Amino acid sequence: MSKNKILTAIRNNKPSGAPLPDIPLFREADTAPVEAFSAMVETGGGRIVQVSGLSELNTMLPKLFPGAERIASLIPEVDSNVALEQVQSPAELETVDVAVIRGQLGVAENGAVWVTEEDCGHRVLPFITQHLILLLNEDDIVSDMHQAYRQIPIDQSGFGLFIAGPSKTADIEQSLVIGAQGARSLTIFLGTRA
Repeated sequence: MSKNKILTAIRNNKPSGAPLPDIPLFREADTAPVEAFSAMVETGGGRIVQVSGLSELNTMLPKLFPGAERIASLIPEVDSNVALEQVQSPAELETVDVAVIRGQLGVAENGAVWVTEEDCGHRVLPFITQHLILLLNEDDIVSDMHQAYRQIPIDQSGFGLFIAGPSKTADIEQSLVIGAQGARSLTIFLGTRA
């Protein structure tokens, strides 16, 4: 049987999709989401920086990352010297020092932030950069993952993930390595919507 016949047979016999299950409602946590989120981010090795507006970012970046030479951002208000729209291969991003990405949703119970492919520009960017900055509005923080999954339009993006803390790994000898499979640091610029 030829390759085309096999692929045609597969397409013709593709099962219809099943509806996603309903997520039950759980009791919300009694803690304030912003404070709980901030505490969990710091527990996971990240840092929170309160900002009042995007205009502060360009003055804060050199202070937080004085040695950064290559900054990649899809956010127009943040100065970027990496033209993400011209990147053809993920390997071109291997020398990015700081990546600035907009987060869509924060989760207080674990300090995770939901980002999509559209937020990153390239799927590899949050992992290949040395330092990752996520921008998040306080109004976009929910108490737990159950609330998060109710709000995420999961079928509207080809790729999405929760990011919580800088990359870290430890072996059986309890030797902790930061930045082993991703960014060495995570900073969340947390502000209010204007």
